[in-house]
Amino acid sequence: MTVYPAIDLRSGRCVRLTQGRADQETRYSDDPVAVAAGFQREGAVWIHVVDLDGAFSGEPANLPIVGRIAALGLRVQFGGGLRSLESVERALGAGVSRVVLGTRAARSDGFIAELVASHGERIAVGIDAKDGRVAVRGWVDTTETSALELARRMDSLGVSTLIHTDIGTDGTLSGPNLKAQEAMLGTVSCRLIASGGIGSRDDVAALARLSLRGSLLEGVIVGKALYEGRVGLAELLAAAG
Repeated sequence: MTVYPAIDLRSGRCVRLTQGRADQETRYSDDPVAVAAGFQREGAVWIHVVDLDGAFSGEPANLPIVGRIAALGLRVQFGGGLRSLESVERALGAGVSRVVLGTRAARSDGFIAELVASHGERIAVGIDAKDGRVAVRGWVDTTETSALELARRMDSLGVSTLIHTDIGTDGTLSGPNLKAQEAMLGTVSCRLIASGGIGSRDDVAALARLSLRGSLLEGVIVGKALYEGRVGLAELLAAAG
């Protein structure tokens, strides 16, 4: 598996939210580029970057910082506020390797199909689930669409990578929702990246064991556990490999 250290941007700073709540913010650094460089020194190849301002407003607000992270030589997977063709093109033009769409994916199969036709594997879809239902607009709204239903639709459109976040465990360090991740693995044939709840090396190892069952768990996103010093990136890379 690929380990994706997470950098969440808000007002130009590196922060983490607990379960996506804007009022539950912990600030970790005023220099996200330095944070990314630190992850790179520890062995990271990919970085998962979320523009929280963009997720809440509907338009990316931190692309200059994202471009500086990409300029380090890291591969950047980026989401947050990508709800138009123009915003996707701007993100790709900033050096992003893979863009992640969530809100727009839940609302427009045609838009995603168009992007896949144009950009192929550089298009990923984020499925953020609260009690099995898709949440959108920075997790502010929960829809009636099931996460598994949306995953099947995106898979059928040719989306090559899905990012499945379990909101209930996100930022809690309580361990991933293995049952939900396994259900997602059994639903789609495309690559899957798991997110939410990672607090230890054992959590990553547990997800790696899921991928040994013939399914395609491509990676895991880790944030708070790294920032809180619960585990080192080198340990997680070893567990994933």
